[in-house]
Amino acid sequence: MPTLSDVRRALDELYPPAWAESWDAVGLVCGDPEDEVSRVLLAVDPVQDVVDEAIAFGAQLVVTHHPLYLRGTTTVAADTFKGKVVHTLIRQGIGLLVAHTNADHADPGVSDALAEAVGLRITGPLIPDPSDPAGRRGTGRIGELPEAEPLSAFAARVAAGLPATAQGVRAAGDLDKPIRRVAVCGGSGDSFFAEVRAAGVDAYVTADLRHHPASEAREHADVALVDAAHWATEWPWLRSAESALLAVSDKHGWGLVTRVSTHVTDPWTAHAPMSFAPTTA
Repeated sequence: MPTLSDVRRALDELYPPAWAESWDAVGLVCGDPEDEVSRVLLAVDPVQDVVDEAIAFGAQLVVTHHPLYLRGTTTVAADTFKGKVVHTLIRQGIGLLVAHTNADHADPGVSDALAEAVGLRITGPLIPDPSDPAGRRGTGRIGELPEAEPLSAFAARVAAGLPATAQGVRAAGDLDKPIRRVAVCGGSGDSFFAEVRAAGVDAYVTADLRHHPASEAREHADVALVDAAHWATEWPWLRSAESALLAVSDKHGWGLVTRVSTHVTDPWTAHAPMSFAPTTA
């Protein structure tokens, strides 16, 4: 049976911490490197519901995409929600490991999984990593549909390919506009509009689009925008990471048992359709 150190090393090879952004907080958050690991739970968010699922599953390690402490802290007191997560993990002998922007940059990474989930054939990164001679790593991905389809159908395709959330999928643009070449970025992507325009795509799929950046992007160029929930655009990567970890397990004869959490940890829980429309007096 592998130790936490063995599994950590495997994940660090798949998603090297050196690929993470300088502001990020990735790697092992808690856990004894010498403890044995037989079960691993993968999830997007390190929240209490996920920790409770890990306990019920009998996991010795939780791998999450999002960091627990991104901006640092001065306390892990159990009367704070993050402190309670830490205390619960340690008391139960469960480690926590984070692969965040290092998984975003990886090949395959978070945006590869998003592109595949919505039926795109990946042609390359949106923002290539200059340190990758193969030109495959980087932020976001560009892909193509087998055939062009209207934005209305493409938005429905995205909605069908991602796990359901209260937000659903929003689209901006002419619903009849033909869509074939598409940029995607798992998670928050409204800082990459200049690169999206330069890529010459028909549409951009991402999350967390804010009013002003989205409005300005639409004024700059006729690129359709498709906005899904942050959690939903990153969840497909968990299956990819699970497959990669199981391949390592098989290679070494570890016999790891894994599970991808299906808890919807997106913070929004309801969507109320709006009927009021402004009219002239």
